[in-house]
Amino acid sequence: MKLSKDQIKEIQDQQSQINKTKRVTAPKLEEILYEAIPILDHGFIRVVDYMGDDTSIVQSARVSYGKGTKKVSTDEGLIKYLMRHWHSTPFEMCEIKYHIKLPIFIARQWIRHRTANVNEYSARYSILDKEFYLPHPKHLAAQSQSNRQGRGDILDEEKAKKVLDLLKGDAEQTYNNYETMLNERYDGTVIDENSVGLARELARMNLTLNTYTQWYWKTDLLNLMNFLRLRADQHAQYEIRAYADAMLGTVKKWVPITYEAFMDYRVGGTEVSSKGKIIIQKLMKGEKVSIDNSGLSKREWNELMEAFDLKDRLI
Repeated sequence: MKLSKDQIKEIQDQQSQINKTKRVTAPKLEEILYEAIPILDHGFIRVVDYMGDDTSIVQSARVSYGKGTKKVSTDEGLIKYLMRHWHSTPFEMCEIKYHIKLPIFIARQWIRHRTANVNEYSARYSILDKEFYLPHPKHLAAQSQSNRQGRGDILDEEKAKKVLDLLKGDAEQTYNNYETMLNERYDGTVIDENSVGLARELARMNLTLNTYTQWYWKTDLLNLMNFLRLRADQHAQYEIRAYADAMLGTVKKWVPITYEAFMDYRVGGTEVSSKGKIIIQKLMKGEKVSIDNSGLSKREWNELMEAFDLKDRLI
């Protein structure tokens, strides 16, 4: 990921600000505020603003007058209780805003999470940068034979090179045509002084989905955790998971107590249906169980066995 001199200066100017406030701050998050954390080949995330911290969650739950009304250990216990019992409202009291640069095809997947305020870079008014996402060969895989929306085996070196050549060639060709239609280069240079360019809102339709876009994405902590629970999961698409993993790191710096509870109860935990609960209870009593008399579908059975690592223990 490369930043222009102007972008670097803008970040440095933001980080050099010194503002006094009576509101709570998160010292570790302050250390990386505005910093561009690289993702994929040209992408990044930046925390540009936030409101609240762990004590804000506790304060809201107790409807208390201020910070420090209880010991930290008590605050930790309360946050764990809230997370464990799905008491969600107090987590909505914290908010965070990210500046994110990402490929368009990931942005279209990301926007399905409709619980954030989003403002995207407008290709109606500005020319998109000449930057495309090209996967590392280790992330190029064939279609999974068992999962319609997942990846299977990694492509061999020859096939991976062919795919990368196609991706790069298509992206460069369509971008060159984009500039031709605009009659303008991405750096603002006019191509033909005697020609009129096509409107930007029309020329953009020619671009490939691996072209990078940018947006500001603001959400509250509850909905951020809902996003991360899905997108940081091992089954999520690699590209969006790379962003989610980096965002998890910022959450740890922002609300460390909530982060630990989230990792314990949401990311590291699992949900069990009433039928699944009965099967676990039978196993604890030493009773034999099988899929035939479990009342579960094959997929439900496999997911339960995988969640509790039970496959090798059943006859």
